[in-house]
Amino acid sequence: MSKICQITKKSVMSGNNVSHAHNRTKRLFEPNLHNHRFWSENQKKWITLKLSKKGLRIIDKLGLDKALEKYKVK
Repeated sequence: MSKICQITKKSVMSGNNVSHAHNRTKRLFEPNLHNHRFWSENQKKWITLKLSKKGLRIIDKLGLDKALEKYKVK
């Protein structure tokens, strides 16, 4: 599975490591992803999502079912 948050759609970004001598080498910035299991009251089952910490905070704030509906997660 790819490194994409299922709520916020955050994904891997590319950039440069810059040394003290300003030599630039390519690198990847990866999102802070966590696999987390939630109980859905509407669907009456456990749902496993791959989320960034921002996605976890959104679910804490809105609730699981409203967040899934708002961000169109299947």
